Amino acid sequence: MQKLGVGLAEEGFRDEEEDAARAMEREEAGAAVGSWGAPEPEEPGRLPWFHDQVVPAGSPSSRVIVHVDLDCFYAQVEMISNPELKGKPLGVQQKYLVVTCNYEARELGVKKLMNVRDAKEKCPQLVLVNGEDLTRYREMSYKVTELLEEFSPLVERLGFDENFVDLTEMVEKRLQQLHSDELSALTVSGHVYNNQSINLHDTLHLRLLVGSQIAAEMREAMYNQLGLTGCAGVASNKLLAKLVSGIFKPNQQTVLLPESSQDLIQSLNHIKEMPGIGYKTTRRLEALGVSSVRDLQTFPSKTLEKELGISVAQRIQKLSFGEDNSPVTPSGLPQSFSEEDSFKKCSSEVEAKNKIEELLASLLNRVCQDGRKPHTVRLIIRRYSSEKHCGRESRQCPIPSHIIHKLGTEHFPGKKAKDKSALRTLVT
Repeated sequence: MQKLGVGLAEEGFRDEEEDAARAMEREEAGAAVGSWGAPEPEEPGRLPWFHDQVVPAGSPSSRVIVHVDLDCFYAQVEMISNPELKGKPLGVQQKYLVVTCNYEARELGVKKLMNVRDAKEKCPQLVLVNGEDLTRYREMSYKVTELLEEFSPLVERLGFDENFVDLTEMVEKRLQQLHSDELSALTVSGHVYNNQSINLHDTLHLRLLVGSQIAAEMREAMYNQLGLTGCAGVASNKLLAKLVSGIFKPNQQTVLLPESSQDLIQSLNHIKEMPGIGYKTTRRLEALGVSSVRDLQTFPSKTLEKELGISVAQRIQKLSFGEDNSPVTPSGLPQSFSEEDSFKKCSSEVEAKNKIEELLASLLNRVCQDGRKPHTVRLIIRRYSSEKHCGRESRQCPIPSHIIHKLGTEHFPGKKAKDKSALRTLVT
């Protein structure tokens, strides 16, 4: 999915791949922090894992949650496809942006979401590959999720390159199988945030320690089976696991013990870096004089509830204390498919229609390969604007049963859809 200009989407499935409006702006998790979009209903791109239920203050969770974040994912997929690219400064280009680059390129001054022209000036030897076709990235992303599901059935996708894994049950089973002498010999895998000492007599510490060992096994399996490296964060909830996973990069992992959670939260420079607080909410908080996590923690609750509503105010204030009891919800199959483009190369109505044809063909191919029958088609238009967060228009309608029937009889999984006339009529 390219940056949203005009998009076509088959609704009725839930899309766990990437939010279309941010596809070029957050290819990997490093770009995601602070740009996740808000969880409240009025903003698009709502993330499913922030719920109103949170851990009550003073009762630390005994869960073990791992956040797995693949390193420069698109670039890794390209290097796996073409091993000759390894060791060279590599950037993945979508339209006029380098959406991600490998670490060799980063060392030479190239940054994610940098303009291609600026990137080439910084690094003349930069190798650029076209990353506008997401097919290979999507396929590899699902392979990663499937591999993680071999460790735990509770795996939740977050974009192409991130997954949450709930290891609580697996950790408990391992602990039950260990003898006392084996427990005393346990060591943590990876880093411990703040270099905090682990107390083997503390049950919470012990669970997270075992979780770190399983996280290391998952990362090793990803590398051995798929050739991918990634970072991992191990903590007692999804919010903290997400935040701590990026402390040491690339290809490393970090455990966050409960006593250090406040240090981690308060190390954020701005509330926009807090997952679950989106763009619109950030702007409203800034208007109230709230810019840091500490500001949010100490801001009068009643005033915040009056400005944002009780539910949103209570939720984000609890998040500011690192409290999050949202479950790891298995994503399952995607619930929507979409194909999108910025249409920057289109200068006439004919060219725009041809581009829509291309998007529709790709969309139908994916639907037919999936095998399920969609029931709604939606067309989304965002007019060109220099504003990053501008409005968009959308129209949708149900797909008539006779067209769904045609999809089932004329096309089938594994074959490309050739006759687009039925859905073309709905879209145009």
